[in-house]
Amino acid sequence: MTPCCKGSNDNVASFRGDPVKSREVAVLLSKRRQLMPLQFVCKLCMLRRLLCGMTDEVNIREVHMSQPHAEEDTSSSAEESPTLCELLHSRMHRCSPLVRAVLCAQVCKVYRFQTEDDRWLLVQEQMSETLLSFSLPKQLLRMLTSQFTNIRQEVEKHSDLSPHWDGLRCDVLSHCSYLIGSYEEALEKLHTLSGLSCFKSSGSKWEKHLQFVPTNLHAQRMEVTCQDSPGVWYHVITFGAPADHYQAFKHGGLRRLLAKHADHMHSYVCYSQYSQEESSRAQAVLVSLAQLQPLLFGLAEELLSVSLERSGPRLQRAADDLARQTEKFVHALKDELVRSSLGDIQHKRCHDKDGGLRDASPDDQQHDEEWDRVWANVTNSLSCIIVMVDRLHVQQDGNPNDCGCWQEQLLPLVITLRDCVREAVQRAQAAMTFVVLQAAASATVVNGAANLTLRRHAVFSQALSATTCGFLLRLYNGLGDSKFLQQLHAVGILVQFEGLLSTYGDEVGMLEDMMVGVADLGGVTFSLTEAKTEQPEDLQPTLRGTLGSIVVIVPLPTSAFMTLPGELRAGCLIPIHPVLFNIGINQQQTVAERFGNNSLQERLNQQSCEQLNVYCNTLRDHLPDFAGVQSLWDLLGSLSRSVEAQRRKNVEVLWLAASVCRQVSGVRLTSCKSAKDRTAMSVTLEQCMLLRDKHALSQHHFCTALDQMRRCRLSWGQMLGCYAKSGLTLIGLESGEKPSDQQKSNFPRCFAPKGTRPHLYPVAFLLVTSHLLVLWLILSLLVLVAKYE
Repeated sequence: MTPCCKGSNDNVASFRGDPVKSREVAVLLSKRRQLMPLQFVCKLCMLRRLLCGMTDEVNIREVHMSQPHAEEDTSSSAEESPTLCELLHSRMHRCSPLVRAVLCAQVCKVYRFQTEDDRWLLVQEQMSETLLSFSLPKQLLRMLTSQFTNIRQEVEKHSDLSPHWDGLRCDVLSHCSYLIGSYEEALEKLHTLSGLSCFKSSGSKWEKHLQFVPTNLHAQRMEVTCQDSPGVWYHVITFGAPADHYQAFKHGGLRRLLAKHADHMHSYVCYSQYSQEESSRAQAVLVSLAQLQPLLFGLAEELLSVSLERSGPRLQRAADDLARQTEKFVHALKDELVRSSLGDIQHKRCHDKDGGLRDASPDDQQHDEEWDRVWANVTNSLSCIIVMVDRLHVQQDGNPNDCGCWQEQLLPLVITLRDCVREAVQRAQAAMTFVVLQAAASATVVNGAANLTLRRHAVFSQALSATTCGFLLRLYNGLGDSKFLQQLHAVGILVQFEGLLSTYGDEVGMLEDMMVGVADLGGVTFSLTEAKTEQPEDLQPTLRGTLGSIVVIVPLPTSAFMTLPGELRAGCLIPIHPVLFNIGINQQQTVAERFGNNSLQERLNQQSCEQLNVYCNTLRDHLPDFAGVQSLWDLLGSLSRSVEAQRRKNVEVLWLAASVCRQVSGVRLTSCKSAKDRTAMSVTLEQCMLLRDKHALSQHHFCTALDQMRRCRLSWGQMLGCYAKSGLTLIGLESGEKPSDQQKSNFPRCFAPKGTRPHLYPVAFLLVTSHLLVLWLILSLLVLVAKYE
């Protein structure tokens, strides 16, 4: 067999002065020679790191060459190996600063497969962790802490309230305090851990301080290269289904828990809910009223003082100042938010009085007329004062000695103005306090108990981290595609989640968590900006905004940013359109389909299919080029029919949805419980089908390619501590052989193999028991029939 890379022996010889490194290199080369013919492990990159003293990260590079045809001369393949290796190494080290800023701990392997027309495909498969696993949850936790701290501070200002509203105020403060304490505790733990790792393993998904971190998040990338053609990249993000394993699923997931809370929510939402923007407007009105009321009273006192001097010009100036400030006061009162909130207060009173059975429309008209009268009284009072000042000024000019006491004539009018201002302020303050409390309640107690809100935020954090990773990789790969960039600012990007969860047991709760988390992503947008430098820390995405309207800021190097369309350079927000398709594929799903209820999955897939059709129609309307892509509409039609068929374990739904996603340049994410066995099976099958359908992989080599990819992914799982099952071996190690201490020391901490954990499958016993029960019933009937004949 031809060596993978020329000069390997020279590398060993050149470091004979260093016995430790020389021994490490010799061990690696000896392991390589023990592998099967035409299947070798290329570890030149590891050797180079060892030789250069760079052992902070080890990239295991694997090359699997498919077996040649029977009539093919094996020596010819061997002669091509050096050329293949040169191409391999030149491509492996070609990684943009953008990708390096996001991905880490990369594991890579390369295959060579034969096509139908006897050409060779060079397939490079990469699996990487991402720094976003910890960085985005930490940013989100800081954002949530700040948001709920502001709500608490706003509500604390309003203390003199009726018993009902004071009770709501106390509920909001308690809710905020619990969440803020939980966020700060989680953030402190993540700060400690993020310096040691950027990865949350499946064994850690039950830990409280890692609630916000996605489980087993990896970027799966495959590059396919043919002779004399550029490489084509395919991306899939894999991670454990976004769910709160710490709170577990005894009472179901988010979807069921929120439905149970609906009746409790009804007591808060029988009138209008207010957003945080409206709450901010209410605070501004309150501040304005708090400033203008004493100012008006002071100017009125000044007017009375000046009236004692019987100076017409000075009295006129004092009246003008009072008029200007009164106009500002009335303008603040005429804010539509004040009117609508007063109406909502009236609705609330009617609802509490008669249970909402009486029509409140007549009361609305009466209330509007009453509020118009309140602020109009302020204007009329001011008008009376202005008329009196003008009259006194005219009388002074005509007969200065027959004007009487000016103060006595102005005093009743000033008192009336003060009373009207007090009434208007009292009503407006009640209305704006109502808005602030309702906005705070909408963001806190209306959403359920504090632990339910915490669960929702944790699930959202996991989904957001995975989605952002997928968006970044898709963006980096499409920076040179003008149609894709036009699609981003015109319509947004599709984010397709593929779920492999069963609808039985705890996984129903996981699916319910995932459904809510994916739906919450609809309020997330992306925005592109120019990076300060090309240093990794300046290329990291950041979060802005508030929960419900989060904007992910994505910095790009100047060279890439200047090639964007003008709309994207101007900060145009890129919306995302999340859809979730789920098909259970394990043995638990068999139980669910035979003895359980599969309606949740059926409704979910039907709803997602409709959302996908809406997105594609919008895409066609904005970008006419998609209207002529007949294959897209054929796929959508096939997907709709497949969803309606409702067959058992209908994985065709997943494949068709993935095909539509790739057709519209979307982001693909695949999840199961822990992103291990089922996810690996799905990803490898998808990759081989892409090689077959897009790159003419020989049907004869399809099964071989699938087998090799799954074997190597199993090895990756062992190395990453994901699988750790007995009877499986690492590539490069003999069966039953364990890595030496020296080899373990060369692996990063997250690569260290973990101990074996036994797995029990009670579902298998359940299936056997159910069949035995049916058999026992049949035999009992036969015995009874024979007895009474």
